[in-house]
Amino acid sequence: MDAFNYLSVLISIILGLAITQILKGVRGVVLSRARVIPYWPTFVFAGFLFIVAMQGWWALFELRQVRTWTFPMFALVVTQTTSLYLLAALVLPDFFGEQIIDLRKHYFAHRRIFFSLIVVTLLISLAKPFFFEGHLPNDLADVAFHLGWIALAIVAAVTKREWFHKAMSVASALTFLVYIALLFMRLR
Repeated sequence: MDAFNYLSVLISIILGLAITQILKGVRGVVLSRARVIPYWPTFVFAGFLFIVAMQGWWALFELRQVRTWTFPMFALVVTQTTSLYLLAALVLPDFFGEQIIDLRKHYFAHRRIFFSLIVVTLLISLAKPFFFEGHLPNDLADVAFHLGWIALAIVAAVTKREWFHKAMSVASALTFLVYIALLFMRLR
């Protein structure tokens, strides 16, 4: 077994747990629908994070080309996937008890940490080429997408303006699909 196959097991487990969190949250909404007050941006972000986790797993395969791993390199990838897991765990609430669950209240109660984690995840993603290849990212489209999402996430972390959060949820999902189509359609 080579280093990539060995190290990718833990990363895959964390990504699998992130996907599980999202699916568990959707299951909770379905089973508790009589006491859930829906908020559609929450569902958009849940779907967005599901796609992000799948793309993360997809992009992980590119790391198979790394022949020499260091602990900081591995820690960086684990930290990024852990951040993604935490996002997945925050996007939908737990569905214990019998109380009414207002998804809008949940969304705004956790927006600062949620969008701060998005910034952290994106900054780690931008740092990976430096740690793995010794240089800053050289794909300008990739950098532009990252910087755009970072800017939106910073604004989302500080503003309570509902129109912005609604627009951002749709914009994030749509631009991520374009991002995948332009940069990650095929395994390299």
